[in-house]
Amino acid sequence: MGIDLSEGLESLDHNFLTGKLEDLVKWSRVKSMWPATFGLACCAIEMMATGGPHYDLARYGMEVFRASPRQADLMIVAGRVSQKMAPVLRQIYDQMMEPKWVISMGVCASSGGMFNNYAIVQGVDQVVPVDVYAPGCPPGPETLMHAINTLHEKIASGELTRRREVTGAGAGITVDQRDGQQEPTPVAVSGRR
Repeated sequence: MGIDLSEGLESLDHNFLTGKLEDLVKWSRVKSMWPATFGLACCAIEMMATGGPHYDLARYGMEVFRASPRQADLMIVAGRVSQKMAPVLRQIYDQMMEPKWVISMGVCASSGGMFNNYAIVQGVDQVVPVDVYAPGCPPGPETLMHAINTLHEKIASGELTRRREVTGAGAGITVDQRDGQQEPTPVAVSGRR
């Protein structure tokens, strides 16, 4: 007959009748992710461009950035976080429903960037657990889309949910830049030593 009856329904290939509820929940989390608006500096312009018609976040069900943290499950921290803004950021994060995810967009949000002083938080991961870091100054829409796709893959696999339950920390994944920006190369100056 070809079917091992000792395993029950687990021996059958999954379809819409015999699929696991856990897989359906992971699929729905990926397909209905709603970002919260948290643009703080120039990276927010690139985040807004990602929501425009050229990059079309609507194909992921993410076209509307939510103004209420109660309706959002993804926080994209776009730009530098000041010490005065850190408690507000944490309050908004705490008001979001579980499970919730964080993308740190840009070098200023990820590490303080060029603002190495007392007024700027030197990495948003000191305030909230970060799942994906999108590098760049500012990262373009292609890099943010790559970060979102990476987050979707990790949510669909269930890896992030398990890690969050065990450690309470984010994944800390750094994605590659996809918008053509490159690290500046040092220029050799002739005649000087």
